[in-house]
Amino acid sequence: MFDQLPGVSFFAKNRQFKLMCANRHFIETMGFTDESSLVGKDDFDLFPPRLAENFRRDDEEIFRTGEAKLNIVELFFNPQGIPDWFITHKMPLRDRRGRLVGIMGMTQSYGQAMTAVHASQAIEQSLAYIRENFRRKLGVEELAAHVHLSPRQLHRKFVEAFGCSPQAFIMKLRVQAACEALQHEDAQISQVALDLGFYDQSGFTQHFHRHVGVTPLKYQRRFRLRVRGG
Repeated sequence: MFDQLPGVSFFAKNRQFKLMCANRHFIETMGFTDESSLVGKDDFDLFPPRLAENFRRDDEEIFRTGEAKLNIVELFFNPQGIPDWFITHKMPLRDRRGRLVGIMGMTQSYGQAMTAVHASQAIEQSLAYIRENFRRKLGVEELAAHVHLSPRQLHRKFVEAFGCSPQAFIMKLRVQAACEALQHEDAQISQVALDLGFYDQSGFTQHFHRHVGVTPLKYQRRFRLRVRGG
């Protein structure tokens, strides 16, 4: 059935975060020709470290809480640093006794999922505007005015769509962009903070730590060690 859904990637993982099955779209997207070549691999085998870390945190939360995570907005940056958005849904897998034994999920590009999931022109316009302007100070009032809504109306639509406020969504994108920037060998934390519209390095560090769990410096060092095989 999942092989017949255009543009939808389906997957299932076990408690060790290893892929157990996937549909044709996921297999081909990962560059494989058959499912057997994919089974047993985890996100760190398939994706850049930053993305794999994000996926693993979501999986760990599901195993910890036993609750689904729906409408996760995954942010992928192309070589020009422009984000493309995908919507991911993850749900716990249980055996006949109700024990949590794995995770199943599906992901789809936001553009393809828009009509089926949200059907909101205001959200679509908001995301397009955020995409072009998130690297500077972008207030909710400006964003709401752009889509001809009040800040309260925009807030409600974002909470309904993504489970968070517009401010939180923008901050998540900026932090994700920071993760991407910090991977470059010559990246300076103070300049990354400035380029992404933070007032100072201290504020940037606080937001980064809140979202990623480590400071920008520790993240940068950990990433470089992993790349160098340390």
